[in-house]
Amino acid sequence: MTTTSPVLPRWTIGMPIAAWLILGAAYALPGYGVLLAFVGIALAGAVFAAVHHAEVVAHRVGEPFGTLVLAVAVTVIEVALIVSVMLTSGPEKAGLARDTVFAAVMIVCNGIVGICLLVGGIRHREQDFQARGAAATLAVLASLSVLTLVMPNFTTTREGPLLSSSQLAFAGVSSLVLYGVFVFVQTVRHRDYFLAATPDESVHAEPPSVTQAMLAGGLLLVCLVAVVLLAKLLSPTVETAVQSIGAPPAVVGIIIAALVLLPEGLAAVRAARADRLQNSLNLALGSALASIGLTIPTVAGVFLWTGQPLVLGINGKETVMLTLTLLVGTLTLSTGRTTILQGVVHLSLFAAYLFLSFAP
Repeated sequence: MTTTSPVLPRWTIGMPIAAWLILGAAYALPGYGVLLAFVGIALAGAVFAAVHHAEVVAHRVGEPFGTLVLAVAVTVIEVALIVSVMLTSGPEKAGLARDTVFAAVMIVCNGIVGICLLVGGIRHREQDFQARGAAATLAVLASLSVLTLVMPNFTTTREGPLLSSSQLAFAGVSSLVLYGVFVFVQTVRHRDYFLAATPDESVHAEPPSVTQAMLAGGLLLVCLVAVVLLAKLLSPTVETAVQSIGAPPAVVGIIIAALVLLPEGLAAVRAARADRLQNSLNLALGSALASIGLTIPTVAGVFLWTGQPLVLGINGKETVMLTLTLLVGTLTLSTGRTTILQGVVHLSLFAAYLFLSFAP
């Protein structure tokens, strides 16, 4: 918890209201381009408010339960956004879920983790974390990533990157089971693996009251729903802008993933800056796990029900980037200590991913 007071500032209450008012005006007055600027401002404000409310709830429930709050909440909204866009756009968006999930893994494992390690290293030189918990998280993440994003290219029942109905059902069920077992291990069976070895209680204020936590939880949901609706409202403009600059369609998935991961990213960076790298990694890597473990089963179920095609397999270049990311992540998280070097390495991979996405 990076705040030192349980009191909810006025702006964190007013911002969700303002976001919904702007959202209503944008839907009531379609075609007014000037409203898009206010939509963008409202989107940013709702994101910052969501971060604050998530931290209040996390402080109340404690670790590692607190890190699951924002990760699961944002992933649910991510799933809703992906499904709504794919169902309304038709077969041409069959690869949006794949692009968004892969982008989420790259943004989290290289972008967010890299910034956290760099910011924490600059401020505190070296930082400690539980290597056992990080290794367990990365093992699940590697399994989910390869089984859902790489394996579809090598199956023979149906020509890749598509899966047959039975294969898609298996991918969805196995992803959900892996994520469910991970949550059980993180919160019940081996909870100590995901707690800081030497917690510093001096950085925490007194936990907020139950009333404040419940209010923050309600406002968090209001903010997240506003974020997804505002992002969906901006998505046609984003797609037009991507096409106008000649960027590949996968860039749309990057933008969607960046929008939905922004609250988690900000919370993770603030935790690393406060010398709570364990919480930062729990939140960052947990969001990547939730993105795959919840998105793939839900999307698979929806498209099995509707019978629409769902493209999951990534191409060769992306497979190389995923392999390199998992390898470097394993080396980074194997020692339980990090410096600015690991942060720069991950950020260099993230820069390469972004560059190759725009210039494939």
